[in-house]
Amino acid sequence: MAKITRRNFLQFSTSLGLATGFHQLMPIATQAIGQGKNNINNDPNIIKLSISKTPFRIGKQTGTAVTVNNSLPAPLIRLKEGQLATIQVTNTLKEDTSIHWHGIILPANMDGVPGISFAGIKPNQTFTYEFPVNQAGTYWYHSHSMLQEQEGHLGAMIIDPITPDPFEYDQDYVILLSDWTFENPHSVLAKLKKMPSFYKYKRRTIAHLGEDWAWRGMRMDPVDIADVTGLTYTYLMNGLSPEANFTGIFQPGNKVRLRFINGSAMTFFDVRIPGLSMTVVQVDGQNVQPVTVDEFRIGAAETYDVIVEPQAEAYTIFAETMDRSGYARGTLAIKEGMTAPIPERRKTPVRTMVDMGHDHGDHSNHSQMNHDMPAVDHSQMNHDMPTVDHSQMNHDMPAVDHSQMNHNTTLDTTPVMHGPDHHGLGNAAVPMMVKNRLGEPGIGLENSERKVLVYTDLRSLEPWPDQRKPDRELELHLTGNMERYMWSFDSKKHSESPEIDFYYGERLRLTFVNDTMMEHPIHLHGMWMELDNGAGANKPRKHTLIVKPAEKCSVEINVDAKGKWAFHCHLLYHMHTGMMRTIVVNT
Repeated sequence: MAKITRRNFLQFSTSLGLATGFHQLMPIATQAIGQGKNNINNDPNIIKLSISKTPFRIGKQTGTAVTVNNSLPAPLIRLKEGQLATIQVTNTLKEDTSIHWHGIILPANMDGVPGISFAGIKPNQTFTYEFPVNQAGTYWYHSHSMLQEQEGHLGAMIIDPITPDPFEYDQDYVILLSDWTFENPHSVLAKLKKMPSFYKYKRRTIAHLGEDWAWRGMRMDPVDIADVTGLTYTYLMNGLSPEANFTGIFQPGNKVRLRFINGSAMTFFDVRIPGLSMTVVQVDGQNVQPVTVDEFRIGAAETYDVIVEPQAEAYTIFAETMDRSGYARGTLAIKEGMTAPIPERRKTPVRTMVDMGHDHGDHSNHSQMNHDMPAVDHSQMNHDMPTVDHSQMNHDMPAVDHSQMNHNTTLDTTPVMHGPDHHGLGNAAVPMMVKNRLGEPGIGLENSERKVLVYTDLRSLEPWPDQRKPDRELELHLTGNMERYMWSFDSKKHSESPEIDFYYGERLRLTFVNDTMMEHPIHLHGMWMELDNGAGANKPRKHTLIVKPAEKCSVEINVDAKGKWAFHCHLLYHMHTGMMRTIVVNT
């Protein structure tokens, strides 16, 4: 096996759309491939990938990663809208593998999900993916076999548009975020099953006994944020640890496009660049009306493209984990070796009754909490906004001050009673009330002095052609039992109730109700979800949607893709333990 001596930093710093001389900028293991400019393969029209296990080092510690072409992350694949992609994948592992092209609209048998759309790639076999490229933007790819994604089997995919992008930039960098553990991922999962709080980063002390009494009575802990934390994870930016410091070189006066991809298994990141505003121009590969912010949260599997205009000599790209247990870090600088200050770490957020669905009003007095509810699984909690009056929020501004939001949209944020729960033992927590929380920035960001992106800021650049009213509505509950570390939809694991029927040609309204105390990034394969965020005809399209605790929100789907498709939470261990279904499109 070839030893990785320099982690992949996946950069392309050419002028807009140009790849001339690109390969000279990068080591062989990290070169972009595709568009006939691949000097790794003999045939310029075919991309060849080899899946293997390769030694990997962070500092003085060495482990083994599942790599693509001996690279971690996998090599950047760059395609062109309108071309036919032909990608040959050879498996040199002793186990099955696969590649799913995340967010790419393609035939079902090319989607790469074993057991749903194809049989997987057996050891010593080669599978050829072939599909027309009918979209543009920032995407990524990863294994959908076992827990290989946690072991490093992931990479970026860039699709250049036929027509120029509707925004200007001079330089272009991929910022691929991931979480790495030297533990075997199956060992991590086994620990979670035996003790869900095993990787808990912060524990409350006796000083908080009175304050937390109500939470303890409900088997909850207000600082449970993430299942897996910095106690085992090192957070990487383009395969580099914070100490190794990925550096993107910029030319003074240039506009720089940063393509953020969250390729992590279990981590939400809060991204900011102190001293720089970021103009969001693309989300999940889809162009949006530009929104200028100081910070944004990116869930597992989401992508955000931003434009920055650096003026100083160096800036820190800071991606802090939602639970504040660690961070990924890089630098934008005018030359190698320069650094900028690393921001002071923020305190671990504390959950409120809003996350339990027991106080959706403008209250913060925990002494008035209602304790007559079923016992709630504390490890599923997440801590969004404690005291926000959503009736006075407004997102009609390009750069939104979320401390003074006033929702002048059609979005209904009125809390509603959850209703009877019929989900049985697979659902350990039932919120008393649920509401639309798309206008909230998320736990730990609710009182920020910075301008933080929220989903209600997002509007597609152009109205989508199909403005039909939905033909029907389907409601799905996101459910879980943390004590048994089981995750599901409607309290049924994939093995118990695997299929959901869609009907070809219909326009479907899909409503999510999150019964758990945890955020879930929900991913639909093969079709777009149009987020019902109050934007009317300009609903943004997403392939992955963060659903907050005690939230009820909806998307609309044009069911235009025949076949069977995966639908799941993109927190890897949640999907692996049951939070997944198969969508069957009936004709």
